[in-house]
Amino acid sequence: MQGFTSFLGLLYLAMLVLAVVALVMAALFRDDAYRAADKHNKGFWLIILGIAVAVNLLVPMLFLQLAGLVATIVFFVDVRPALKQVSGGGFGRRRGGSSSDGPYGPYNGGR
Repeated sequence: MQGFTSFLGLLYLAMLVLAVVALVMAALFRDDAYRAADKHNKGFWLIILGIAVAVNLLVPMLFLQLAGLVATIVFFVDVRPALKQVSGGGFGRRRGGSSSDGPYGPYNGGR
């Protein structure tokens, strides 16, 4: 029976780590990326994932932890890929290009 208890402990720890990682990723994306991806706003996902983390830490009820796990999986499978596509693959930072690039291409100083 002790092996089953340690397995459940590892499972709970994995759910907690997954929820914390999703919460950090949700916090790192810009707010306008959520609107551009046509997902709920950033505050919604921060609240949902924050509740998932709190439930995993404070409430030892498997049903509530599974609800948090579902929200975390939805974020990783649906929201995160859409946010990465809209924001260019990062957490709100630009990749590639020059520092003189404008919103419609490179700025050449009116030449």
